[in-house]
Amino acid sequence: MNDLSGDHLAPISNLARLLAGGRFAVTAELTPPVSTDPADFVARAAPLKGLATAVNVTDGAGAKAHLSALVAAHALQQSGIEPILQMTCRDRNRIALQADLLGAMALGIRNILVLGGDDPKAGDQPDAKPVFDLKSRDLIATAHRMRERRQLPTGTEIKGDPGLVIGGADMPIDPPLDWKPVALLDKIEAGADFVQTQFCMDTGVVRRYAARLVELGIAPRLKVLIGIAPIPSAKSARWMREKLFGTLIPDVIVDRLEKAADPKQEGRAIAVELLQELATIPGIAGAHIMAPQNPSAIPAVIEASGLVR
Repeated sequence: MNDLSGDHLAPISNLARLLAGGRFAVTAELTPPVSTDPADFVARAAPLKGLATAVNVTDGAGAKAHLSALVAAHALQQSGIEPILQMTCRDRNRIALQADLLGAMALGIRNILVLGGDDPKAGDQPDAKPVFDLKSRDLIATAHRMRERRQLPTGTEIKGDPGLVIGGADMPIDPPLDWKPVALLDKIEAGADFVQTQFCMDTGVVRRYAARLVELGIAPRLKVLIGIAPIPSAKSARWMREKLFGTLIPDVIVDRLEKAADPKQEGRAIAVELLQELATIPGIAGAHIMAPQNPSAIPAVIEASGLVR
């Protein structure tokens, strides 16, 4: 793994530069449209320019077809917004994934986030055949080899600049005494530089989770960005807890949303508070804001937090 606590990867991207410098990073996430014109996607991302450190571009979110994540990420790159290209193992075999990695690097896209991907049965074309030729750990290792050895897994030389900042996913838990984060350690061994997590709106859990990562020597060597959301209602919070595996939203937040005169405003205020508190927790390098049904709320949350870039 390349250690982002140093600075040798810092020139690769703005995300790497902030993480290497110990500054709190705030990333956001957007889903490309079902469209042949990326202009609307770029327009939706425009308010994040100058606020978000980088913007994730989802890859077949919800196991549904959208504009290619690689094309959408390139559109953001051209508009001056740094993308994080999500790459799922669900839809492509290793040859296609390697080709897309080369394509991303050729287009100047330097940040990637490797995911397994949702089961097609969860999407709108349930008869689609999943590929999963590689697991997420395998794809991280492939990207790392391409970056470090300048070779494909076959040994074929890669010409040009193979610079990448490699991310994976994690799911925070309230760690028991004997907890060993096996999946996270596997990603580190494979070559991950950072992880973005599932929604974790419980800062008590985050503090205990981060303390154990520090104790185990994982953080700050691996940069951890905690997933949060500006939740628009108590109903949405309950749905997230029930439907999104691993989501942690404490009852106190649900109660605040339930009692609020303006739940959407309260949800944004909670997200701002969470951002500000996360920035004080040792071992936490940033936050990742996801609001798939309400992406327009993200810029205001970042700006109100005072944690600009």
